[in-house]
Amino acid sequence: MFTPKYPTPDTAPPPAAPMPASAANTPVTSAPAPGPVPQTPARPTVQLTPGTAVALVGGGTAVVLVVGAVLVSMLLAVAITAMSVALCAVVLRSLLSDVNKQR
Repeated sequence: MFTPKYPTPDTAPPPAAPMPASAANTPVTSAPAPGPVPQTPARPTVQLTPGTAVALVGGGTAVVLVVGAVLVSMLLAVAITAMSVALCAVVLRSLLSDVNKQR
């Protein structure tokens, strides 16, 4: 059940064909040494067209607006929570002071 399944041995690629006899007798000529390779930058330079510049500005604006909306909503949630805790504290203080006055 847990033993590995090995592929059948006939799936190996066939061996390369031998060279013909006429090609084996021809002399091998060496290629000339290559000249100096011109230096090219490792990365291609990015050229900004007006369309891509507008797209980048629009994308950056969208990101700033989304992040700003998230931060404002979190700040609003904290403010509402603080207001409700303060209101509960005032109500509890009022109730406790009434209980102490009746004794």
